[in-house]
Amino acid sequence: MTFTLAICGRPNVGKSTLFNKIAGKKLAIVHDRPGVTRDWREADGVLAGRKLKIIDTAGLEDVLDQSLESRMRGQTEMALERADAILFVVDAREGITELDKYFAKWLRKQNKPVILAANKCENQKTVDTGLGEAYRLGLGTPIPMSAEHGLGFELLYDMLEEHWDEEDENDDDTDNEADFDGDIDDLEGNEEFDFATLVEEEENNRPIKIAIVGRPNAGKSTLFNRLLEEERMITGPEAGITRDAITAEWEYKGRQIRLVDTAGMRKRAKIIDNLEKMSVDESLRAIRLAQVVILMVDAETPLEKQDLSIGQMVTREGRALIVCINKWDLIDEKADFLDEMKYRLSKGLSQVENVQTMTISALTGKNINKLMDSVLHTYALWNRRVSTGKLNRWLDGMERSHPAPLVQGRPNRLRYITQIKTRPPTFAIWVSRPDAITESYKRYLVNGIREAFKIPSVPIRLLVRTSKNPYHD
Repeated sequence: MTFTLAICGRPNVGKSTLFNKIAGKKLAIVHDRPGVTRDWREADGVLAGRKLKIIDTAGLEDVLDQSLESRMRGQTEMALERADAILFVVDAREGITELDKYFAKWLRKQNKPVILAANKCENQKTVDTGLGEAYRLGLGTPIPMSAEHGLGFELLYDMLEEHWDEEDENDDDTDNEADFDGDIDDLEGNEEFDFATLVEEEENNRPIKIAIVGRPNAGKSTLFNRLLEEERMITGPEAGITRDAITAEWEYKGRQIRLVDTAGMRKRAKIIDNLEKMSVDESLRAIRLAQVVILMVDAETPLEKQDLSIGQMVTREGRALIVCINKWDLIDEKADFLDEMKYRLSKGLSQVENVQTMTISALTGKNINKLMDSVLHTYALWNRRVSTGKLNRWLDGMERSHPAPLVQGRPNRLRYITQIKTRPPTFAIWVSRPDAITESYKRYLVNGIREAFKIPSVPIRLLVRTSKNPYHD
């Protein structure tokens, strides 16, 4: 098991900056405003060459009611239960507050190793005053650190070393041991060894990356929690609760899933807050890294222009798209409603034919398994590969039925077609004059590929090329 360190403390003491520094990349949103982090997030990190897992948590507040702050505290407590050690961060510039004292007393009762870090110690004056006050918390010797400037991480490693198991120390060595000590040429010479099969099996063992996106308050976090069967994300009636893109590992019917919940995306013209812009940028990044994207639509305000804009963005990125209509139990005239949704999708997302549309209730769990079955099916279509022989026989028939537009009175021959990649299915076609192939004729070919080879509901890309003429010069 990998050693797990949870970073906690009151709001705005630099927890997320410290988290990003150990992770080695910017994962958590960092802002001067207190309380930016709401849901805890986990990542792999490295400290002095040693691998570990780190957890970033929301700022601790002394609130125990039904407010958002109280729900944030509940999330932090859940994260601390998963940790092997706790890094309690205080602000050395501001000094020790009553809230620091309150939570230091609370942490002493958690029966877990607690390391005290005095952050923002960029100069000696801050170190002298900040550390002196931090000793009064009764959590042992505080570490002077500056997450912003990368100071104090060697001391943190030294403090953690006594809590690391010997197994953790030897993990790196065992990971690097070769499973096969022969030569790669021996494998290639073995007729029973199939590299293509090996690559395919390796791909199947990798988790499917699924991002849940949509407008604020569409039920994304509720679906995320329902799939994981735990209250992993904060939910509530307030719009825009989720700020970070939170990832969780999961399994469905034996397939590993990497699930990402994202912040709600409003129209760009309505975004005036810099923090909201950062959250939306995180959501866009999640779309680009995903393989399948679930677009959550609120059935009470269905398929607004922003929903279609998000869907168009997903298909432009070449991701597999599933439209998920949430709160389906609130709709009375279901058949008429669904017909209207399909009509709007056919007009607003015309570049992807027959987009998978699922109706669910994330709150009650209705049709959740059907949604995930649709995800696996769409993912398989997104990975569909067609043999070159079948493609060229199909191309011959398409050209006979509807030849390409003439160029100066001469035929523009369709010479050859092949699939050059999957994810999404991408085809290259060689013609005499690629510049003369119209967009309508490209659509004719793409629609023909969809129909002939059963590839609905995912983006298809068609590249038009020409063979180089050796006598051109």
